[in-house]
Amino acid sequence: MMWIIGGLCALLVSTVAYWKKSLTLSGALAATIMGTVYFAAGSLFWFGILLVFFVSSSVLSKFRQSHKEEMEKSYAKTGRRDAGQVLANGGLGMLLCILNAIWPHPEWTYLFIGIMATVTADTWATEMGSLSTKPPRSVLNGKVLTVGTSGGVSLLGSIAAAVGGAMIGGGAWVLTFLSDTSAPIQGRALLLWILLGLVSGFAGAFTDSLLGASIQVMYKCHVCGKEVEVVHHCNKPTVQLRGWLRLNNDAVNVWSSVVGGMVACIIGLYMGL
Repeated sequence: MMWIIGGLCALLVSTVAYWKKSLTLSGALAATIMGTVYFAAGSLFWFGILLVFFVSSSVLSKFRQSHKEEMEKSYAKTGRRDAGQVLANGGLGMLLCILNAIWPHPEWTYLFIGIMATVTADTWATEMGSLSTKPPRSVLNGKVLTVGTSGGVSLLGSIAAAVGGAMIGGGAWVLTFLSDTSAPIQGRALLLWILLGLVSGFAGAFTDSLLGASIQVMYKCHVCGKEVEVVHHCNKPTVQLRGWLRLNNDAVNVWSSVVGGMVACIIGLYMGL
């Protein structure tokens, strides 16, 4: 019965997201499968955090969308997520959800929070950082970059990353209480959960920027001269400029999520949440 309910809930959310053009068809199918697993193999805690990430990120991607349209042409992924991006953002969490169902352990929960805090922080940083009135700077050398260049950071984007990670931490505390009515409500615990999400999310997002500025594969458009993530730009093929061919945007998301998850696990075990 849980699988049926989970499937129907996930299908409803994915259908609305596809209708709102937040997901492609492949992305909607992947999200439906993923949401079903989160709901049935996990609990309100697991499904709820996934939903917080997805809804908040989808809303931000639509915020001042016309301002972002030209910049998104340089991205390997746009605001409308396909199956690859859905799996890159939520695939590791789904694996942890399954592992927790088979072998329940607090470490799975900490890792999950760190992973979701990272993908949320990274998405929020990208969406809000692109609206900054000041150009981003390279996380490696501080050099001024064109808006949308991988590895660029801005004050607005950094603040958004911190808020996004903190939101996942706070949401985890709320969902933990809702999933276990016997759990005590403690203000101190809430602050610790927020700190867990903020630090792990920011660490993961920072790692994403480091990888993006160094070894993520990047291409150059010979028409406009821009450094881009896509193999076609200005209706012409681009040429590889730097980075590892296999380390594309999705791969960077996965590895930075691993870092965020490990940071959250260390903090969670140390603080005894």
